[in-house]
Amino acid sequence: MQFRFDGRTAIVTGAAHGFGRAIALNFAGLGARVVACDVLDSELDETARLAAEQGTPLEVRIFDVTDRSAVRAMAAETLARTGRIDILVNDAGGVLGQSGRPIEEISEADWRAIFAVNLDAVFYCCQAVAPAMKAARYGRIVNISSGAGLGISLTGIQAYASAKAGQIGLTRQLAHELGSWGITVNSIAPGFVRSNPTTEKQWQSYGEEGQRRLVETIALKRLGSPQDITNGVLFFASDHAAWITGQTLSIDGGR
Repeated sequence: MQFRFDGRTAIVTGAAHGFGRAIALNFAGLGARVVACDVLDSELDETARLAAEQGTPLEVRIFDVTDRSAVRAMAAETLARTGRIDILVNDAGGVLGQSGRPIEEISEADWRAIFAVNLDAVFYCCQAVAPAMKAARYGRIVNISSGAGLGISLTGIQAYASAKAGQIGLTRQLAHELGSWGITVNSIAPGFVRSNPTTEKQWQSYGEEGQRRLVETIALKRLGSPQDITNGVLFFASDHAAWITGQTLSIDGGR
């Protein structure tokens, strides 16, 4: 199965590192015009450098996905420059440096911050690109959720598990709302992957014995890589998945 995205415009959020960087670089390498977005400017510049190094430059946009006005401005600017928005990958998210604590210790601000970046931002981005996709009667939206949205979070963070579950619900709802315009909306639920500073810190916190126990719970007995997650995104964004929508694909090595 070969993927090509020549002539397509793809917006990828959370592209400064981890899954988002791998997704942006792969789309660029496969012919898409990529708009790579993040709030982390120096790391996003590194994504751009890697794209240029592989001979497939991409565009970078530095803004906060929790800022609805900034999201709308990015989508409008992209449409004005390229004339189209074909693909949206919502990868921005995470735990924002929080760690698992008892529920009675969670502040309202901590709860809402996790929802803002993991759920509100996905809504804002989908809302911003929907008019262009409807006009073209074509679109591919892929949301990067988490195994935490289908079960429990290894982090122990209540808001993260809840927001990721909400993201999966939004995926199903938008699939039915937008399907009449030829727009598919799907989700990826990754298992644990050492893909960024946060997951690396989490991995180290387990110690050798905890790491061994985690790997033993995986059917394939190994951790995955950002490319494993990217492969699922490329499939959902391709014409091979034209009759697949509202689905959540677990890419976790078998749990």
